[in-house]
Amino acid sequence: MDIRILLALQDFRNGAGAFLTDFLSKMTFLGELNTVIVIMAIIYWGVSKEFGTYLLMGWSGNRLANGMLKVTACAYRPWIRDARIVPYGNSMTTATGYSFPSGHTMNAASVYGGGAVRKDLPRALRITLGIIVALVAFSRNFLGVHTPQDILVGALVGILVMGLTVKLMNWVAAHPEKDILVAGIGIVLAIAIAVYAAVKPYPTDYNAEGKLLVDGTKMANDTFKGIGWCAAFLVGWVLERRFVGFSTDGITMAQRVTRVTTGLLSYYAVSLILVPLVKGWLPGAAGTIASCFVQFLYISFIFPLCIKRLEKPAAQR
Repeated sequence: MDIRILLALQDFRNGAGAFLTDFLSKMTFLGELNTVIVIMAIIYWGVSKEFGTYLLMGWSGNRLANGMLKVTACAYRPWIRDARIVPYGNSMTTATGYSFPSGHTMNAASVYGGGAVRKDLPRALRITLGIIVALVAFSRNFLGVHTPQDILVGALVGILVMGLTVKLMNWVAAHPEKDILVAGIGIVLAIAIAVYAAVKPYPTDYNAEGKLLVDGTKMANDTFKGIGWCAAFLVGWVLERRFVGFSTDGITMAQRVTRVTTGLLSYYAVSLILVPLVKGWLPGAAGTIASCFVQFLYISFIFPLCIKRLEKPAAQR
């Protein structure tokens, strides 16, 4: 059934639906990793620290959930399951890891769905954010890189995690001394998933030429990325709360613009220079985890520390 749906969408895309292709290609961009990371960083540094922390916390949890489900189900991508599926353009380049559940959909459910489940936001905005989640999810089917099951489960799990994150953040606000407990549980869970992904057996199916269809150890790379990001956020979250305490309340528009521009420029320097160096120093899964840890620790702790120091009055430095 799922392949038949994708083939029907493919026929529509190649015919009467060609006018939708560019639009949905742009919508799928909203669910890409780099896009959602930048959006969350901008909100955290320069818009609302509280809302940004919530998004980062929920997204980190969703990356663990996505990584765990992917290496457990080990579902092949649609074009591997059926050669008749031909994904649109270069959409395969961002379709990494196993297929189930959709990472783009869970990213969208984290960032945009995370806003949609917040009752303190305006109703019109919440509806708009929900529509974005639906469009990102549908785009993955329309472009031929995910099955309907992939996006449905991705959306449901993603929204569920964000709903639970709302409750978790409210609990932490009422019990601020418990932040280390929350971080410790999350890090232990991340380590357990890392061990599971590293030691579990993966399918070894071959095509007619005797070539391995999918290398499970490479597919697990996305899981290791999520582990590095999640662990870094939790460590940075606790360190920032206890030793930095930067704020987005009462700052001027000039300060917001300065934070975002300098933050993004330095973030890209870290991502394009330091992260590859770390991956080069450490091989395999360790390098993936460590490089992603560095990348997200910069967002959650190092740059907020820089903000606090640079914005401190000269007499107090």
